Parts: sequence; C-alpha cells; structure tokens
Amino acid sequence: MPFRRAVASLLCASLFAPAVADACTRAVYFGKEGQTVTGRTMDWFVSDMDTNMWLYPRGLERTSSTRTPLNWKSKYGSVVVTIYEGAAADGMNEKGLVANLLYLAESKYPAEDAADKRPTLSIAAWVQYVLDSYATTAEAVEGLRKEAFRVVPILAPTGEPGTVHLSVSDASGDSAIFEYIDGRLRIHHGRQYQVMTNSPTFDAQLNLAKYWETIGGATMLPGTNRASDRFARASYYINEATQTADPRRAVAAVFSVMRNVSVPIGIKIPGQPNIADTLWLTVSDQKNKVYYYQDTNSPSIVWVDFRKLDFSQGSGARKLQLDGNPDIGGNQTGGFKTAEVFKFMIPHD
Repeated sequence: MPFRRAVASLLCASLFAPAVADACTRAVYFGKEGQTVTGRTMDWFVSDMDTNMWLYPRGLERTSSTRTPLNWKSKYGSVVVTIYEGAAADGMNEKGLVANLLYLAESKYPAEDAADKRPTLSIAAWVQYVLDSYATTAEAVEGLRKEAFRVVPILAPTGEPGTVHLSVSDASGDSAIFEYIDGRLRIHHGRQYQVMTNSPTFDAQLNLAKYWETIGGATMLPGTNRASDRFARASYYINEATQTADPRRAVAAVFSVMRNVSVPIGIKIPGQPNIADTLWLTVSDQKNKVYYYQDTNSPSIVWVDFRKLDFSQGSGARKLQLDGNPDIGGNQTGGFKTAEVFKFMIPHD
C-alpha cells in the first residue's frame, strides 16, 4: 500500500474507531548547551485522583505487593507524583532520569502462566522501579529488555483498566518508549522519540507524524483533543519553541507546549473517559534537576530543587501534600513531611 494511502487508513481509523482511552501527552525539549526538559500532561475523566508528591531516598526497600512480588532496593533517590495513593505516574530521579506513565488502550501484558516463575511487578510500580534502578535511558533499556519480571495490569479505583505504556528520558536527551502489545514488549529507543501520547500504538503514531511532517506545521496542524492530533502538535511545537540554554525560558517553553496540547477544563464526553480535561502538568529540568508541577485548577506552579533535597539512605520517605491544598505554590523544596510509604495497587484476584 502506498505511504499516503496507508496513512490515510490510519487517520480514518483514528478518527472513526470506537472510543478508546486517550489521555496525556509527553514531550522532550532539546535546548542549547545540554538543556534537556521533559513535560507531560495528565488528562482523565475523574477530577480527584488523590494526587500528591513524594520524595524517596536511596537504599529504600521496595516491593510490588503482588502475589509473587518483585522486591528491590532503590539505588537512586527520586521525586514522584502519585495517584490514588497507590501508583507512581510521573517522576525524576537524582540523575535526571524521567519516567512517565501514560494510558494506552491497546496494551496487553504477558498472560499468567503457572510455568512462569518470574516475580511480578504491578504497573502501578513501573515508574518507581525505573527511577529507583537506573541512571540513564540506555541502562533502563538494557535492564527492562531482559524481562526478568512480568509486568501485570491493575484496575483503577474508577473501574477503568489500567493499561499503560511507559516513556523514559535522561539528562542527555536519550529517550525510550516501552509498550506491551499482544503480550510482547516493544521498545523504541533513540533521541528522536521525543513525543508520546496514547492510542494508536507508537509505531502507528510515528506513521501519522510522518504524514503531518509532509504538510508542515506552519501550514496546518490538527486541532482536536485526540491523541494522534496532540502527537502532531507536540512534535511540531516542541522543536519550534524557543531553543535556549536559559533554564527559566526553557521550562517556560515546555509549559507553553504542554498547555497547547492540554484539554480545557470541563471537556468530558459521555462514555469516553479518554476525552477529558487536563488535571495537572509536570515539567522536569533534567540538567538543573528541578521538578515542576501545576494543578490546572490553580494559578500557581509548585517546584522542588533536587540540589537542596536530602536523598541519603536512611533519611526516610517524605510527602508533599498536594491533594486538598489548592493554594500551594512556589518553591516547596522544604515542604516535604515524613510519611509512611504507601502500598502499590495490585491486580484484583
């Protein structure tokens, strides 16, 4: 099939297929002098996700809490944004590695098999495991490719299936996308994989992106809130935005791109939990190790400076209360309070 016909088929499938869960956008920005910044949005149909920020030190003993759990000890300290007090959705570790969990309806994980003796990792812990274990994207690719454990899905408290894919980027700008399709792990590794959204699968998104590249973003860009349209806009704007070595301007540029692909407050389509308003944004300055968070219901941005955080072993887990705290804003590096580590959500037996 000629390229344009193939892309046209994909476009039709994307526009007219039955509703699937499209939520969130992630993009990696390459500034001057190694100024790497990763931004993401969280879009979902339930406005209250019990979102909070956690600080985890090195040397913390972790478990996935599944029936045959993967257990590990954190090699690196990290800051993560959590949902439902049971899953890490986004975060950065002290080496500048960023991990983002985004919805993907097509995800299908390895089936349970009595002969499979590998430990299991809930997808609720996938981000945390990566941030705890690896310093670079290449390390994460090498480690996860071995499939030494089986990733298992969960049901969100809303009853929606927790089918996701994972993006990873490091301080050099190297990037990787991890998807489980038909029970098999697919990895897309390379600096060129700057953008990830949701359905369809990543290889199909890349074909759609090629189509829009032939048209040119200055001529026309798709404007709906569907994942394929957000992918095209993010791909264009993340490279057209001001490319600078100034961290303040670089972070502002990424926030502007994330807002361009955000879904306005109040947009909800019955029967489509995917087409929903953006709840929050994060932006990670991977060169200077500053992590930013904004609740879309608040005019304020929260940030924490890793250079002033204590990640030493034995310092304990700490929590920055975001949920129910709408007036929080500004530098919250000193705002973390000692808290008991929550258990990751696990599959329903």
